[in-house]
Amino acid sequence: MRKKNEKEKNMADKPFYHHRKGGFFHDIAKNKFSYLIALPAIIYVFIFSYMAYPYMLIAFQRYNYRNTSIFGIIFKGDWVGFDNFKFFFLSQNAFRVTWNTIYLNMMFIITGTAMSVLLAVLLNELRCKWFVKTTQSVMLFPSYISWIMVSYILISLFSTQYGMVNHVLKAVGAAPVNWYTNPDVWPAILVIMRIWKGAGMNAIIFLAAITGIDSSVYEAAAIDGAGRFQMVKRITMPLIMPTVAILTLLSLGKIMYGDFGMIYALVGDNGTLYKTTDIIDTYIFRSMRQVGDMSQSTAIGLFQSGIGFLMVYGSNWLAKKFYPEGALY
Repeated sequence: MRKKNEKEKNMADKPFYHHRKGGFFHDIAKNKFSYLIALPAIIYVFIFSYMAYPYMLIAFQRYNYRNTSIFGIIFKGDWVGFDNFKFFFLSQNAFRVTWNTIYLNMMFIITGTAMSVLLAVLLNELRCKWFVKTTQSVMLFPSYISWIMVSYILISLFSTQYGMVNHVLKAVGAAPVNWYTNPDVWPAILVIMRIWKGAGMNAIIFLAAITGIDSSVYEAAAIDGAGRFQMVKRITMPLIMPTVAILTLLSLGKIMYGDFGMIYALVGDNGTLYKTTDIIDTYIFRSMRQVGDMSQSTAIGLFQSGIGFLMVYGSNWLAKKFYPEGALY
């Protein structure tokens, strides 16, 4: 009885995180430096994400620039219901920009994921270390180039008078093409440039997943007589599919958000290309420049977020039902 009382007294004298092994505070005490490194990112997300949630009410108001506090927005706001959403949904361009946003993002997700997985598998199958390292460096280099620089590369390739592509067409006897007035070819151009710039960085993620596979599995397959192609088909691809599925689910959450930096840098205000390249983000940006209505842009941002949430929740539900290993939660 005395030993039991002494034990309870010692436990009471210890901090909370010591007598809850595996608890949150125990984990902080054990990995304090890791949490310290993550602290700036946590503060950033808290300020610019969670603290911004109450300001979504602006989407249902006629915004007044004098009401800068959340209390002013709640109690002094001029409520207009869903009128701000009509600005977008009743526009004659609503269907076009929505379709372009979904179509381009689906093409980016499908082609980008497929190319990244292919590059990761090919790099994993190579045995010359210096060639693999050199190839990785070359693939990563486009990721550090801004879209503004990429736009100048495109001009040097597709300029009507001085573009390299038109020079090649002239050399083979074909007529030059005015690429910057032909909207039908730009979805393909945007997809190719997106793959060129981002596939290398994404391939590193899949390559890390491949290197995490137990080597004994490949050794056992080799003993059974499996070839390199059979190992890729039967071992590598099935074991990295959960990673592919999770990254795809995360990408689907942003399917209504176009890459504004990319589209605006490569296309800009070229109205002749709006038919296939104008997305929700660029459309709202132009509207903001012309109208300057904060409530309307907030309404469209809320619409994009809502669709993204439904896409993540719905795709995760399907993944959990048909492929549980690839579900987020």
